Amino acid sequence: MTHSSQPAPLEARRCSSLVGGVRVPGDKSISHRALILGALAVGETRISGLLEGEDVLNTAQAMRQLGAQVVREAGGSSAGEAIWSVRGVGVGGFATPAAALDFGNSGTGCRLVMGAVAGCPITATFDGDASLRSRPMRRIVDPLALMGARVTQQSEGGRLPLTLAGARDPLPIEYRSPVASAQIKSAVLLAGLSAPGVTTVIEPEASRDHTELMLNHFGAEVVSVADGAHGRRISLTGQPELHGAQVTVPADPSSAAFPIVAALIVPGSDITLDDVMTNPLRTGLFTTLREMGASIEESDVRRDAGEPMARLRVRASKLRGVEVPPERAPSMIDEYLVLAVAAAFAEGTTIMRGLKELRVKESDRLEATAAMLRVNGVKVEIAGDDLIVEGKGHVPGGGLVATHMDHRIAMSALVMGCASDAAVKVDDTAFIATSFPDFIPMMRALGAEFV
Repeated sequence: MTHSSQPAPLEARRCSSLVGGVRVPGDKSISHRALILGALAVGETRISGLLEGEDVLNTAQAMRQLGAQVVREAGGSSAGEAIWSVRGVGVGGFATPAAALDFGNSGTGCRLVMGAVAGCPITATFDGDASLRSRPMRRIVDPLALMGARVTQQSEGGRLPLTLAGARDPLPIEYRSPVASAQIKSAVLLAGLSAPGVTTVIEPEASRDHTELMLNHFGAEVVSVADGAHGRRISLTGQPELHGAQVTVPADPSSAAFPIVAALIVPGSDITLDDVMTNPLRTGLFTTLREMGASIEESDVRRDAGEPMARLRVRASKLRGVEVPPERAPSMIDEYLVLAVAAAFAEGTTIMRGLKELRVKESDRLEATAAMLRVNGVKVEIAGDDLIVEGKGHVPGGGLVATHMDHRIAMSALVMGCASDAAVKVDDTAFIATSFPDFIPMMRALGAEFV
């Protein structure tokens, strides 16, 4: 299976200011989960605001292959206008797919669906693009094996393509996760839906809780309590009958991070972003930027399906270096790349601690982030799992950034170019479509100069 497209290089030049109001795409984490739980529910689930990027569309197709009916019903070209209908098969009701499930670039979609399949008496092959094939899957399939699932075929190192035989009689387990990972936790809980009794995941630090909130929204019984100083103990009562639900997907804070940082570093900028998720397990970046001196104001605060959201107003700000504690990492793991850009424009040193999780993302994001900054004249150091950025208040720019097929590296580099002294070039922006298909036209509408 191959995934190839022509490289789409782009150059970001210093712009005068960013002004206007936007709604960034629906949250990718919520979009994946709404499709998967809708497919495991009885009856119809209706989803508005679904992110229509490649990652989520691949999950939608996987749900079809597993037996659910998934239809984009109405609306125009923008993701926020369409309604998606999912008619599910019930817990444990997935059918054996006729072909491999292709998740493209999406680790989230692939790993969560592994959990859902592990609780069903079927066999499915999981595959993806070159980037996803390089990423580790053992830490997902190891706990699933304790529940009765079996890997019958895999590539070297437990990588894709991988064939998983689900458990005929899934076992509930108590699993202590070695790392704070929403993907590990979610895979175990989704498999636990088919198991009798209570399945429990204990994590050393609280990871994002979207799966727990949405499981409750669909009718499952999930209890989450503190475990130690920063950890959580999450228990799911198995074999519920999930019911179809209405889901409004909030705007993705990970996508909002890019225009937010761009507005902070481009002088004279003043933008608003509507319906941005403000779940505290996802807003570590907002907390950190405010500590750096950022002007980010919230209004119109509300909740939908358990998830809080708000309108954000962001104005250009003079930033200062800070130290980011390691326990904040789970709430902003995808945002360190663009935070490093903000740190480069800040005055003083920013130290980001405990970033080992960045090494197993779409690329080795720790090394790729450091390389992105160095090639544009920023002094940066990696010390163990810490990233140290020496901010000078400006960035020389002028570099060519290698994206390594990573959408967040591409967007972070383009944001940097909006305020750097010389233009920043990106070798390929094609992969931006996996999470933020309208990023380039949206930033241009705000005033960015991408050529």
